[in-house]
Amino acid sequence: MNAIVALCHFCELHGPRTLFCTEVLHSPLPQGASSGDITGQNEPAEEEEGGIQMSSRIRSHSPAEGASADSSSPGPKKSDMCEASGCRSLAGGHPGYVSHDKETSIKYVSHQHPNHPQLFSIVRQACVRSLSCEVCPGREGPIFFGDEQHGFVFSHTFFIKDSLARGFQRWYSIITIMMDRIYLINSWPFLLGKIRGIIDELQGKALKVFEAEQYGCPQRAQRMNTAFTPFLHQRNGNAARSLTSLTNDENLWACLHTSFAWLLKACGSRLTEKLLEGAPTEDTLVQMEKLADLKEESEGWDGSEEEEKPSSQPDVVEGQELSKCSPETSLMPDCNSWNVAHRRLSVFRSLRHMRQVLGASAFRMLAWHVLMGNQVIWKARDVDLVQSAFDVLRTMLPVGCVRIIPYSDQYEEAYRCNFLGLSPHVQIPSHILSSEFAVLVEVRTATRSSLYPTLFDDEQSLNKYEFVVTSGSPVAADRVGPTILNKIEAALTNQNLSVDVVDQCLVCLKEEWMNKVKVLFKFTKVDSRPKEDTQKLLSILGAAEEDNVKLLKFWMTGLSKTYKSHLMSTVRSPTSSESRN
Repeated sequence: MNAIVALCHFCELHGPRTLFCTEVLHSPLPQGASSGDITGQNEPAEEEEGGIQMSSRIRSHSPAEGASADSSSPGPKKSDMCEASGCRSLAGGHPGYVSHDKETSIKYVSHQHPNHPQLFSIVRQACVRSLSCEVCPGREGPIFFGDEQHGFVFSHTFFIKDSLARGFQRWYSIITIMMDRIYLINSWPFLLGKIRGIIDELQGKALKVFEAEQYGCPQRAQRMNTAFTPFLHQRNGNAARSLTSLTNDENLWACLHTSFAWLLKACGSRLTEKLLEGAPTEDTLVQMEKLADLKEESEGWDGSEEEEKPSSQPDVVEGQELSKCSPETSLMPDCNSWNVAHRRLSVFRSLRHMRQVLGASAFRMLAWHVLMGNQVIWKARDVDLVQSAFDVLRTMLPVGCVRIIPYSDQYEEAYRCNFLGLSPHVQIPSHILSSEFAVLVEVRTATRSSLYPTLFDDEQSLNKYEFVVTSGSPVAADRVGPTILNKIEAALTNQNLSVDVVDQCLVCLKEEWMNKVKVLFKFTKVDSRPKEDTQKLLSILGAAEEDNVKLLKFWMTGLSKTYKSHLMSTVRSPTSSESRN
């Protein structure tokens, strides 16, 4: 994360001061700097925390790595520093601390002030604002401020107990500065919890020191008995003590460096950017709604055992399926690995593959019934074959329009499913066979084909079957059909398009026609426009033909509940009603 974390202090003599800051460096080490320049032999042992290699201090004094001690540093002048080190964290000759992230080759460098003049100005301004004008009620707590020019700041002010300070406490703040406002706001809960933990630890250490000093020499009674002294003289005599003295922790700055470095690494790792290409599609919304419904159902069970449903009612979920197969569904024993591999090849791989197997006219009839929302029935002994057929055909429909029973021992009504797989011995009612709203695909054993085709010839693996497609309302070859069907067939017959490209064409076509469905739904269901206006709208949409109108009405059932409820709750403005009248 490209940010700076700093500890600031309000000095009674000099005002807001930056005590300690940690920044991220992505640049490589300067030329000539070896590993000995980073960690010397006399340094303490290195620590491993969160994948970061901790080094006690930087040997290199290059401007890119640590704070320089010469007069060219942008830090405050020595005359502006408290004599008792209240405005200073590291000693004059201490160059700072550095941690190396082995995973990303990023360095986290800590010193009193940023070496870069522009960064020093940004941190300095944030420090002044965090301890003067930008404070929350009570002067202790988190606050957010900033702008595009000087960066955005998450600031948490707090008090540290000091028996020698006015009011027995001194004012500090921990600030996080970065230029990405959205990222910083999204990181608010994380930063608040972790920085609050650092503050609690500092306050806990300081409280122990304060109580010990008060027990040995109570300052309140001593001050009440002390004669009045001029205010300025009192201020000069009570210069701020260093934070290491207030907490009695000589390793305080090394610990703060470790905490700040981990904070920057963890905060940068917890959020990742993802490319969102527009609003979610209707299929995505429907899938999210179904997952939410399933989650609510699972929570409603409360660990109780699910009662078995009778075999006469197979489980159906829109856009999903729960198979319920009979013992006769297995043609070959699974003990033979050759047979298992052979059965896996006896499936449809794509719409183009299905069109080649069924033939152009039979496929067009089947696709027409699928797009119109009619019931598609497959009778076969091979469950995998039926499942693969449904997986291929469902790609032509929106997710919300798909209701599948993959295999059943009895016929199920069309209102329960529009894709139904049946065992060969199941009797289908005669009115269904003669209905124009159903299509039947019977998978029979071919009279002349090789029963043992090669394993690597996918088309020959289906040659042992004969597919008979019948319907009470066969689609005439010269019938125009819905526009989307013609475009699908054009994509399938174009051999220059790969299967993946055809899949993307299907996605685009479905999204195009779902947009038309949305317009029609808003026009007819929400606005309640007359039929004359609806016909004009269909002409504008290029869907005035009978098959296109039927398709739009069927696809309207696949709209997500979110979209429908949003439109139903929308009240048209008075201006639009007046213009219509």
